[in-house]
Amino acid sequence: MEPSPTSLPVQDSACPVPPEQRPLEEYRQLQRSWFFAWADGGAPALVRALALSWLLVLPLCVLVASGSYTLRHDPARLLLAGATAALLLPLLLLARQGLGWSYVSRRLRSERVDYEESGWYDGQVWEKPVAWRQQDLLVARLQVEPVLMLLRRGAALTALLLLAGAGLCQAL
Repeated sequence: MEPSPTSLPVQDSACPVPPEQRPLEEYRQLQRSWFFAWADGGAPALVRALALSWLLVLPLCVLVASGSYTLRHDPARLLLAGATAALLLPLLLLARQGLGWSYVSRRLRSERVDYEESGWYDGQVWEKPVAWRQQDLLVARLQVEPVLMLLRRGAALTALLLLAGAGLCQAL
């Protein structure tokens, strides 16, 4: 059973990094986000969210594809072209998820924390104490890495479906 975001230890020590910019807090924020929680909820939650996004955009893609004279008179190819084009949204959503989770993973794995003390982009760097590094590394390996693997597999499968659909459209 995975620990809940509130069960992770709190990193309170003499740290100049604002709390919202600490890697562990950024991880917690990602977990609480409705969008990024898709992948953190496991494969069923991610598949459900991506399938819903695909279904929502499918009618629009079929409508756009029906603008083609050739496809308008071939319903099978029209539906296949629309279904294939609709895979672009889930692929983009997976890419955005991957970028967010990769960013947090890099911050957790890093020995240093880049942060801003004010809104003027003053770019400070603080070296994590050993205990923080160990804790952040554990969270990165045990919590974030499985999410990244799920996103990679999902993106690969979606890209494969997109290529197979495009190939099938050409073959018909």
